[in-house]
Order: sequence, then structure tokens, then C-alpha cells
Amino acid sequence: MVHITKKNILGMDMVPRLTLVNGITGYKPANLIGTVSSDKKTNLAIISSVVHLGSDPALIGFIMRPLVGERHTMENILATGKYTINHIHEEIAERGHFTSADFPRDTSEFERCNLTPEFLFDFEAPYVLESKIKIGLSLVESVYLGINKTIMVIGQVEHIIMKENYIGDNGGIDLNASGTICISGLDTYHHVNKIISYPYARPENVPKF
Repeated sequence: MVHITKKNILGMDMVPRLTLVNGITGYKPANLIGTVSSDKKTNLAIISSVVHLGSDPALIGFIMRPLVGERHTMENILATGKYTINHIHEEIAERGHFTSADFPRDTSEFERCNLTPEFLFDFEAPYVLESKIKIGLSLVESVYLGINKTIMVIGQVEHIIMKENYIGDNGGIDLNASGTICISGLDTYHHVNKIISYPYARPENVPKF
């Protein structure tokens, strides 16, 4: 058995600490955040902290790292109020991963990582053409988290774009059909495989275990 304490974590070198703490939460969604600056320069960044916050209204959040130096994604979202979330699949995983490099502002990650910006339905922010499930959002709120100086970015869903056959009879999304993958730690990517679907849990239909 391995027992790692808070003291152990604080005493680790930066990279092992980042890798450990990023991995202990399990599998995380793999998404690309597409934005455009006020002067129409496109930007793309991989994010693994996307989370559902509510369905009425439809809200999605993600965590932005501390604003130390330039944070092009956050600056663009604040400037335009619009951004996209794009699922990553195996065919674009490597290209998506390297959007995390610290490129200068005048370099578009779309171009450098060979991904294609796509503007649809008069939405101001770019989607990723190669992505199979895409979400367009408007910024609702940005919440500063003083504990570690990160920012929770909260957006309301304005557009969802995907193939019709990805949606099941109950409205759920077939992630196997879309090939959506996930991330563990900082740099490891995994396929998603469905095991089973259970009915909505109510006291009267809970089995006797």
C-alpha cells in the first residue's frame, strides 16, 4: 500500500506533483477550447477540466489556470464573450495535445497544429472542423478562486453540433459512436468504452444488493 500525505505532496518536485494530482481524479474529458481575439486572430487550447453545471439553463464550466503572463484563451473570452468546446477523438489527439504549447500571440494553434477553424451559424468563435461534437457558448460568469488563483469560466450553451446518430432515444449522447476520448494525468489519452446503462435512480427501483 502507498500512503501519500499532504506533506509528501508539498515536498515533491513540480512535475511529479502535477502528474500525481492531475491523475488521482481519474479520467477527464478531452476538449479543445476555440476562441478568437477582438482583432480576429484564432486561438485553440486543450482543456481537461470541463464540467456540467446545470441543464436549465444549460451551463458548462471549466477551470482556467492562474493569469500569470499571457492567457490568450481567457483574454479572448473576456473580449468577445464567446467560445467553443470541441470533443477530441483519436485522429486529432496528438494535434490537440500540442495546442498546450506556449505559442506567441501571433501564432494560431489551429494553423500550427494542423486543425481547421470553422465558423458556423453566425457564431463568433471558431469550432474545430475535425471535431465530431461541438458546443458554442456565451460567457455568463467568471469566478476567481482565491485558494489557488484559478478562474472558473461558466458559459451558457447556445449551440450543439453533431451527427444525428450520436443522439440516443433518451436524449443521451453515444460517445462510442463519436469516438470521443478522455485524458488521465497531463499527457495520457484513453478510449471510452460503454459498459451498461442503468435506469434513472429512484428509491422504488433500487435493487436489493
